[in-house]
Amino acid sequence: MAGSHGGSPKSWLAVIVILIGFTVGGVALCIGPSWALFWAGAGIIAVGGVIALVVDIFSDVIIDAPRVPLDNGN
Repeated sequence: MAGSHGGSPKSWLAVIVILIGFTVGGVALCIGPSWALFWAGAGIIAVGGVIALVVDIFSDVIIDAPRVPLDNGN
């Protein structure tokens, strides 16, 4: 994926799992609150965090060359 700011699929897996956890927790707070469902969402977030640590998500940064703005004569 050179030339973009996207991460690897394993990093996106961690991000998607964490987003699912936030969604479950947010829905749980809106429908009741349903504390069991809220804590299930928190558990999903924790699993996503473990996945992020295992795949070393913070080292998965793709950096492009610096962008130079066009000089349009102004």
